[in-house]
Order: sequence, then structure tokens, then C-alpha cells
Amino acid sequence: MTTILHLDSSARLQRSLTRKLSALFVESWRSHEPDARIIYRDLGRNPPAPVSEEWIAAAFTAPHERTPAMERTLAPSDEMIEELSAANVIVLGAPMYNYGLPAAVKAWVDQVVRVGRTFSFDLARGDFPVMPILVGKRFVVLSSRGEFGFANGGPRDGWNHLNPHMRTIATRLFGIPDSDIHEVAVEYQEFKDERHARSLDEAQERVLRLATRLAEAVTKS
Repeated sequence: MTTILHLDSSARLQRSLTRKLSALFVESWRSHEPDARIIYRDLGRNPPAPVSEEWIAAAFTAPHERTPAMERTLAPSDEMIEELSAANVIVLGAPMYNYGLPAAVKAWVDQVVRVGRTFSFDLARGDFPVMPILVGKRFVVLSSRGEFGFANGGPRDGWNHLNPHMRTIATRLFGIPDSDIHEVAVEYQEFKDERHARSLDEAQERVLRLATRLAEAVTKS
């Protein structure tokens, strides 16, 4: 049985395109695998706390040496890491804000990326001491953009700092290879013209095909 970690991060609770795409992905997956387990976390509605000095002190204290206060500080992080660890598929709905990712997504990343839990750190490995602990996951990033042309060679090539950031986190810290990272985006949102309507239709079709392909691959394996 597949476990899907479904994350929404849009600050917009109504008429959110990324919420629409992520829900479409999950619904499509469940049409192929009705018993799939869904873990849902709404980062937009309930954003994780940013990392604090107390959090850092607790995270870098050996577990057997932590005080009750440290354990309480890390409790939300522990819960989010357990959700991430349990998931076979991570589905993130994330609108592009100011050419980057929503603050709630960055806060979630900082809460789940922890030495000894998500990755190991060993200087014996030389200049690349970080190694992910988690393996065997797929990552789906569903985004919306007010503008357009962020692909290679486009008029805004290099301006997209959301997808590259999440791809680096996924590969370097979540142990997910590039081949298991999938991205779909809606563009032209601020233009509200036929190009946006076409982009939305194409994104929804891509999401449906992607969910079907991945679900069928899992259920046949």
C-alpha cells in the first residue's frame, strides 16, 4: 500500500491553483489505488515555526542528553519527520512567491532536515560529508506562477528559484534521484487570458497522466 504525504502551502485557501492540482493528483492516484494512505498537512493554513536558537540547541544535543524542554521544542519536527519517513510519495503544492518558494515550505524543510534523522554527517567522507538517510521515495512538485517563460531559453530563464531549491533538497537530503522528481506548473496566472486557461488545462492533463503512470507502476510492482 502506498503512503502519500500530501502537502499544501498556498496562503490562498480559496481558488488556489496549487491546491487544485495537488487534490487532483491525490484523487487520481486513489482511483487506481483506493487503499492508498494519505497523510495531509496544510502548511499554508498551519505554517511550521521557523528554526530558533532553542531548536538548534535541542537538535544538536544527543537524544539521551535532551531535557524535557528540548523534547518539547523538537516535538513538531519529530512529527513532520515521521510523516516524511512514512511516505512513499511526497506531493507538494507550492505557488511561486517572488520567484521563490513560500516561507511555509522553507520552514517545513528546515524542520524536517535534521542530522541523524533525515541525513548523516561524517567528515570521513571528505568535502561531501552529507548523506541522506531516507531512500525509495518519489517527489511531485505542483506549482503556479504569475508570469511565464521560466524554462531554459525562456525570457525568465534562471528566475525560478522554487523548483531548483526543492530539487536540491530532494536529491541531497531526501535521497530522491532526479528521475523520481516530477514537476508540473501553471503559468500566466496574473495575465488571466487564454494563455493562462490553456496552461491550466495542460497542467491538469499532465497531473492526471502523471498520477496514473506512477500509481500503475506502483500497483504493478
